[in-house]
Amino acid sequence: MPASGPVHIGCGAGFSGDRTDASGPVVDALAVSGRPSYLIFETLAERTLALAQLDRRRDPAAGFTPYLADFLRPVLRRCVEAKIRIVANFGAANPMAAGRCVLEVAAELGLSDLRVAVVEGDDLLATLGADAIRRWPNDERAELAGRDIIAANAYLGAQPIAAALARGADVVVTGRCTDSALVLGPLVHEFGWAPPDWDRLAAGTLAGHLIECCAQVTGGYFADPGRKDVPDLDRVGFPIVEVARDGTMVVTKPSGTGGLVSEETVTEQMLYELHDPAAYLTPDVTMDITGVRLVTEAPDRILIQGARGHPPPPTYKVTVSLDGGFLAEGEISYAGPNALARAELAAEVLLKRVKRLGINHPIRCDIIGAVSVFDSDGGVRRRASGAPVDGDYRVRLSGSSDDRTTADRIAREVLSLYPTGPAGGAGVRTSVTGRVRTVSAYVPAEAIRPRISVLSAPAG
Repeated sequence: MPASGPVHIGCGAGFSGDRTDASGPVVDALAVSGRPSYLIFETLAERTLALAQLDRRRDPAAGFTPYLADFLRPVLRRCVEAKIRIVANFGAANPMAAGRCVLEVAAELGLSDLRVAVVEGDDLLATLGADAIRRWPNDERAELAGRDIIAANAYLGAQPIAAALARGADVVVTGRCTDSALVLGPLVHEFGWAPPDWDRLAAGTLAGHLIECCAQVTGGYFADPGRKDVPDLDRVGFPIVEVARDGTMVVTKPSGTGGLVSEETVTEQMLYELHDPAAYLTPDVTMDITGVRLVTEAPDRILIQGARGHPPPPTYKVTVSLDGGFLAEGEISYAGPNALARAELAAEVLLKRVKRLGINHPIRCDIIGAVSVFDSDGGVRRRASGAPVDGDYRVRLSGSSDDRTTADRIAREVLSLYPTGPAGGAGVRTSVTGRVRTVSAYVPAEAIRPRISVLSAPAG
């Protein structure tokens, strides 16, 4: 029977490296709510998935969120006892291995009856093949012929998650899905929302969008001292959304935690990564937030109404991961009197050396501390900034190459500044890392075939 009252959904992580000790207060708040409750973990960015694909290439048993066990150990028993179901995109490039890992954590905790559902079907390289993928149109208009395709993952929607919950799963593990689907899936399951309930599906999508990045909506990424002050950021509370059957929702956080939920924090997160506020495209619905209204119901409680929905697009977005060669990096510091001049000389030496060695790959040299993040490759802003001559500066040389040997040579040029560069250089760090390039492509919805497997702990 569909739920009649609000469903409470808390977020335990907004990216793969999030805090693993912050979901406890969320679970405690959900446990005493008396409402159907869920805990989501959103740990899968495009870059994270691409790197997970490389991990799985190296080890077929790897490729899922490496901190899965760290996220679950502190809260899994409490969730089971309080009947809080968990939905997470822990699966990344290897959802089935992630599902097995969840069962291993359950076994460690003595939870023998846990049912774990694994949602697959986002990996289109395995089902459609590289040749088909190379023919797809992509946003970047990149030529994919002859490129090594590492993976192609479609953004699944909420329906497979709802179906997995309907099969009695305590924990649902997905690979690539839309971030908002982690919340919309439970709401579809609890309320029975389905087309043409476009406004309600849009409301559920908005609920997911608001808490998917976790503490961003509770003051974390909002904080700017003296401009947007946030109390007790060191113990910022993770968010909870309370969603009613009609799509009305309240965003809040556990009492006694730091941070804040305000109309401003909610507005910033609502607009985050939203290219068109009137047409946010997902596999489930096209969301329109132009009529959304926010009302402060109480401290740290923001009431939200007015999301509108329209039918979804006929295609699914797919992230295609390609071999991107290697990134070479090297850094060295200069400090004290005349430090900027010595850093400038080091940068000049590095660029001349790279050119003399015949390395014609893209190269960038920054002086961190004297305008770098927003500067051009040629350092135009740095030269016009009037940075202090005496200070603390770090020179960073970076370059890309399809050849590992060339990348190593670029990085070593920074190391060689110890005896051959300007005076006082110290703190050299170098690295060469494999890169993954991603492009966004689109495939017809009918090409997507989600699969659900329900795992349970082996007897004995």
